[in-house]
Amino acid sequence: MNQKLRNIGPKSAAWLRQVGIHDEAQLGAMGAVEAFIRIRRAGFKPSLNLLYSLEGALTGVHWQDIPSERRAELATEAETATAGLPPTPRQAESRRISPVTYIAGEAEDSPDPRGDED
Repeated sequence: MNQKLRNIGPKSAAWLRQVGIHDEAQLGAMGAVEAFIRIRRAGFKPSLNLLYSLEGALTGVHWQDIPSERRAELATEAETATAGLPPTPRQAESRRISPVTYIAGEAEDSPDPRGDED
């Protein structure tokens, strides 16, 4: 981020830059949920506090002042938007699942489809 936004510290700003969000206008155009999802899809592990911080940055309030109802909406939107997506390569690696195996829909311990046994 080129400018200092409320609730956005150095680490969050670096994550935003790394996913192509460089200013408040770009963040505002996509919204807090989409920005949060981009950060997660890039393989970072932000907490929901980042989602609330992004919303607070856009609305001009401290993230802890986001009403609980709005927090629940944001969390639900983020969860819905990411449901069913395959894991990122980093996530797959941390789970010790090959991204190719996951996408193919076979578990690593699945029988060999060629019928060959060891």
